[in-house]
Amino acid sequence: MFFVFGPAGQMYRGGPDRLAQVTPVRRVQRPQALRTRTTDAEPTVVVEPPAGDATPSRPARLQQALDSYTQTEQGPVQARQPLTQVADVMTQGALSVQPDAMVNDAWQKLAEHRIAQAPVLNAQGLVVGLLLRADMAPLDLLPEPGAIRQAIDLAHRPVADVMFSPVPTVSADTELRRLARVLLDTGLPGLPVTDELGRLTGFVSRTDILRAVAADPPLDLWS
Repeated sequence: MFFVFGPAGQMYRGGPDRLAQVTPVRRVQRPQALRTRTTDAEPTVVVEPPAGDATPSRPARLQQALDSYTQTEQGPVQARQPLTQVADVMTQGALSVQPDAMVNDAWQKLAEHRIAQAPVLNAQGLVVGLLLRADMAPLDLLPEPGAIRQAIDLAHRPVADVMFSPVPTVSADTELRRLARVLLDTGLPGLPVTDELGRLTGFVSRTDILRAVAADPPLDLWS
C-alpha cells in the first residue's frame, strides 16, 4: 500500500499504478552526492607476524570437533527466510527533521549522520515531506562566484521551502518489487515508511534494497 502526504494531510491511498496520476508527485532528478568536507583516508596498516613465529594449524579432526562444540553452544540454526516485504529491509527509527528548521541546521544534521535524505514531520509527528540534501544546495548555485549570496539566503530558509512535498510513502507490508518500481518511476532515493495516517515507522532506501540483494538471507521478489 502506498500513500501521498503533504502539509494538508493525506492526498492518496492505493497501489503504485496510480501514483503517477497524482499531479503534485513529480519525478525528481537523480540525487547527486555532495561532500561537506574532504577527509584524507587513513592508510591501512598491515601487521606481519615475525618470521618463524607462525601459529601451527590445528589438525583437521580437532578443528572439526571445536566447530561442532561451538555450534552446539549457539543452539539450532534457524532456517533462512527470504526477504519479500518493506519491513524486512527498512531502517527503523529513521532520522527526521521539522519543517520550520533552518536549511543550514538540517544540512548539518544530515551530514553528521552521513545520510542524504530525511522525512519531514510536522508538530503532530506526521510526514509532510522529504528533505533531500541535493535540494538544499543546488549544484547550479555553487560554481558561480556571484551566487554566494543566493547560497547564503538558501541556507537561512526553512526546510518547508525546499522539501519535496507532497511525498509518497509506503506501508511496511508492501512487496519490495512494488517499492522498487515506484523508486524507479519517481527517481526518489527512498520512501518514508508510514501507516495510513502518516505516522512514521521507518525509512526504506535504494541502499537498503541493494544491501538485501548482497546479504543473507536471500532477497525474494517473486514468491
